[in-house]
Amino acid sequence: MSYRLFVKENLDTITDEELGLALASLPEWRREKALLFKHRQGRIECAFSYLLLCQALRETYGITEQPSFLIGEHGKPELSLNSKPLALNPKLSTLNFNISHCKQALAVAVSTSPVGIDVESVGRYSESLARHVLNDSEFAEVSQSPNPQIPFTRLWTQKEAVVKLTGRGIDDDLPNLLLKYNNVFLHTEEHLAQGYILSVATYKNS
Repeated sequence: MSYRLFVKENLDTITDEELGLALASLPEWRREKALLFKHRQGRIECAFSYLLLCQALRETYGITEQPSFLIGEHGKPELSLNSKPLALNPKLSTLNFNISHCKQALAVAVSTSPVGIDVESVGRYSESLARHVLNDSEFAEVSQSPNPQIPFTRLWTQKEAVVKLTGRGIDDDLPNLLLKYNNVFLHTEEHLAQGYILSVATYKNS
């Protein structure tokens, strides 16, 4: 595995005091972004996903500074860091990350190779949406399932993870996306008791 995955669950147990402390610990630009959310859930996801990224960088690479983001090609965010570990290790100069969150969980992946991640709440399903984003084989798998929202959510996270890996935005050919990028390795975890599914996408030769 060429990446490390960090997940934070039980977002509904975060107290107002914990949220306040988290907001206070953020750099000003991230705190301002979090406070733009009118709803508490949005502030939680914005604040704690950033702190989870900081934890991932600290525990994986020994980076203790708070990162900022640059917007790369196709709008994909990139890390902006000036820490000694990066300066001393040329491999870390290509550090990659990806963040995703839903009501049930936050997920962060860090790697020295490109990586994409998506986490989604189970339950987002409609036949019309499924027909729009799935190919015939995938649609048959979903529609024949006794719980179609589970395979649909799994496939959705896989496609979204690939989109975020490539950094190209939503692909015009979503139904055949997983066939098109056959050089991608997908790791999927179904946390059904917690109500979410996540997928991580990396290139097979990374």
